[in-house]
Amino acid sequence: MPFDYTLDFHAVDFRQHPELYRVGRGEQGVLLVQPYKGEILSHWRFKDAAAATESSETIYGLFEAYLKAEDFVGADMARKFIQMGFTRARRYANHRGGKKYDGPVPDDKKGQSGAHGRAELPRIDHPDVDKVEAAAIFKRKWDEAKVHPEYLRQKEAFIAKYGK
Repeated sequence: MPFDYTLDFHAVDFRQHPELYRVGRGEQGVLLVQPYKGEILSHWRFKDAAAATESSETIYGLFEAYLKAEDFVGADMARKFIQMGFTRARRYANHRGGKKYDGPVPDDKKGQSGAHGRAELPRIDHPDVDKVEAAAIFKRKWDEAKVHPEYLRQKEAFIAKYGK
C-alpha cells in the first residue's frame, strides 16, 4: 500500500497506532511520523564527515533500540533518517544549496518526495567533498540497517499484520 499522506500527522501518535503506519517507498513520511520524527530529527546532521559519523551512529543506536523494544515503526523511521542522510548529503554534494529541482513543489505534492514534473537543475562541476564523504558514511549505515536480520524479521511481521 502506498504511504497515506491524508492522515492528520499532527494528531496521530504512531507508537500508539502502528496500524496507521505504511512503510511506503524510500523515505516516505520521514518528516511526518510522530513521535519518531521528534525523537530522531535532532540527531540528524550531514554537513561533513564528522557530523555524519556522529549522526549516523546515534541514529543507528536508536534503530537498534527500537528493534530491541519490538517497535518496528521506530526502527523503520530511523532507517529512513539514515537513508535520508545519504540522499540529502548527495544532493548537497551535487547541487549548490541542495536545490535539485527548478521551481516550487506543487501545492498538492507538499510533504512528498519527487520531481513532480519539475526539471532537475544542473549539477555542479566539482561535488563538495565533505558532502560526498558524509553521504558515504550514511550509505554504509543504511546498507547495514536495511539487511539487519531483526529489522527484516520485524518488517515481515509488520507487513503480514498491517500491510505494507
